[in-house]
This record gives sequence, structure tokens and C-alpha cells, in this order.
Amino acid sequence: MSSSLKNLSDFSHLTVENAAGFRIAIVVAQWNARITGALLSGAVDKLLAHGVVEQDIEVIPVPGSFELISGADIALRNDGFDAVICLGCVIQGETKHFDFICNAVADGVANVGIKYNKPAIFGVLTTDNEQQALDRAGGKHGNKGEEAAVTAIQMAHISRRF
Repeated sequence: MSSSLKNLSDFSHLTVENAAGFRIAIVVAQWNARITGALLSGAVDKLLAHGVVEQDIEVIPVPGSFELISGADIALRNDGFDAVICLGCVIQGETKHFDFICNAVADGVANVGIKYNKPAIFGVLTTDNEQQALDRAGGKHGNKGEEAAVTAIQMAHISRRF
């Protein structure tokens, strides 16, 4: 596993510009709330650390990861956001449900970004078990919410530039 020995949320090799003035929506799944709550905290903290003010961060809770697609669509439809971050967690179970949800959410988030020509960031954990999710939600492999926030900042800057 490529992540077995490293913190995936190490941004020391990246230049992350100031994000003051950006409005960011964060759509977060309520399913697996312990994990998605940690992702949300990481994303918000990282946005604030890079200059986004609290009132320019809109948190939109949705029931589960599948609903991230509709939540992102609703957020970007309002045209006031520079980017939307989608945070969720899907843990492998005994059925093919995992595969259907993961594929649908990845495709759906990408399509929403294309539809509105705005960054739509996929911050969804797709893990084999709960421990792998915890390791990526503030554990030994960092916090995917932080990674999603940095990605949103970088992509919003690119979007504004062009």
C-alpha cells in the first residue's frame, strides 16, 4: 500500500496561496458521522488557516455519500461559491453496494463540477474497514478533509485565473 508509511496530508512540498475572499461550500455526509465529522473539522480548519473567513464557509449536511452529488449541485446552482468540497465515507461491506455507491459518487461529483464549471472536490474515503477510514480522518495517514480543502483552494485559484 502506497500510504502505509506516510502522512498523506503533508503539504510541505506545495505552495498554497491565501484564500481570503473565497466562498466555499462543504457538503458532508451524515452517515459514518464519527469519520465525516473529523473530515469536516480538518477541512474547515485548513480553510481558516489559509484565509477563508468563517462566514464564507457553508456546511451542508446530507444523509449519506450518495446524496453528496445533489448537495453539490444545489450549492453550485446558487453561483455564489468558488468551490464545493464533498466529504463522505463508504466502508466496504458484504455486498456490491460499496462499488455502486463509490462509482456513482465519484462520477456524480465530477459531473457537477463540469456542469457548473466550478471546482467540485472529491473528499470521500472508500476504505475496506473502519480503521482505514479513521487512519485517513485525522489518524496516522493524515486527514482527507484537509487534503480536500487544499485542493479546493488551489483549484479555485486556477478557476479565477482563467
